[in-house]
Amino acid sequence: MNVILLEPVTNLGEAGDVVTVKPGYARNWLVPQGLALPATNSNRAELQARLAQRARQLAERKADAERLKEMLVDAAVEIRVKAGEERIYGSVGNKDIADALKTAYDVEVDRRKIELVEPIKTVGEYEVPYRPHPEVDIDLKVVVVADA
Repeated sequence: MNVILLEPVTNLGEAGDVVTVKPGYARNWLVPQGLALPATNSNRAELQARLAQRARQLAERKADAERLKEMLVDAAVEIRVKAGEERIYGSVGNKDIADALKTAYDVEVDRRKIELVEPIKTVGEYEVPYRPHPEVDIDLKVVVVADA
């Protein structure tokens, strides 16, 4: 049975590909999960419209990410924490950085896209990568300061 993939499927193909699969696999898994549609002429036309809409959405997201990069290129976020001798009580994580950006610059960022390898546990300056789009990288300057 020929189906049109709506989403990338591992070991099968990418979105928009027309692939041949067993009828049971298509009927019982791909179609109910919303991963594929039967390859009819009307579904092919609908897929082309969906792909065009998806391309426009991706272009808009990239443009938004570029504007955010321009806004945050020289931004420095200061986070005040309770600390002892150079070590802080607790840690600074993705959520803390996102909240500080919201407070300082009134910018809503997705905390899951802040690529902090491990939580910050000492006072100092850090460069933290933020990837709002796969093609756009922003290096955020985070300054962790001990609260007096």
